[in-house]
Amino acid sequence: MKKIALWAISVYLIAGLVLYFIQDRLLFHPEVLPANYQYKFDVPFQEMLIPVNKKVKLSAVLFNAERPRGMVLYFHGNSANINRYAKYMPNFTKNGYDVLIMDYREFGKSTGRLTEAALYEDALLMYKVARTRFAPHQIVIYGKSLGTGIATQLASVRDCRRLILETPYYSIGDVAAEAAPIYPYSLMLNYKLPTHEFLPKVTAPVVVFHGTDDDTVPYASGEKLRSLFKKGDTLFTIEGGEHNNLNDYPFFHQKLDSVLQL
Repeated sequence: MKKIALWAISVYLIAGLVLYFIQDRLLFHPEVLPANYQYKFDVPFQEMLIPVNKKVKLSAVLFNAERPRGMVLYFHGNSANINRYAKYMPNFTKNGYDVLIMDYREFGKSTGRLTEAALYEDALLMYKVARTRFAPHQIVIYGKSLGTGIATQLASVRDCRRLILETPYYSIGDVAAEAAPIYPYSLMLNYKLPTHEFLPKVTAPVVVFHGTDDDTVPYASGEKLRSLFKKGDTLFTIEGGEHNNLNDYPFFHQKLDSVLQL
């Protein structure tokens, strides 16, 4: 029995060390683009290269509405780059919103080292860009998947018209605990992204979309945020919806269009 116990402890510790050292690769799946890469989209757009400092630049794309009445700041998921998310931009431009989407550091053509602090710093920079064109009451902050924690943090420190979260998580630790609940993630994770700590500080109306069959960010993790809602905040549950297919549901478009027209 003693040998079995020692073996089990050894396996637990080794697996934990492996998880600790590869956690960034499990969380982020960027696709890097060469600096001279030329974007090609079927809708009007403007490429932007936004300097953070002398060494770090953020690659961003501004998708243009025909007669913009505001801007959506769109924070994307944990994989690929802007190319993957461009197909969602008409959801906003057709409703009269320009959309500004950036690639995180180490994604696409963005440079610099990715950290949690950098995610928040760069989100704030995108807000400053938006403010050169629109007032706070004309700015919608939108987060998808990984981007929901970033979007919520930004909305907790800056005014906006609305915060919209697609497939959000209570925290990264909460999602990790669903997958392997035997480790002390509060001590292990490099990225906390505690959405639940930011949400109570958001004064703008909050709208959440989540599918019941999401096997990446479990529906239960997003639903836990409802306990932090203030009056007027809304969770739209999409029955059978998965992590990356909510855009296929007419109900999603019906509710999103309605929210954006408010």
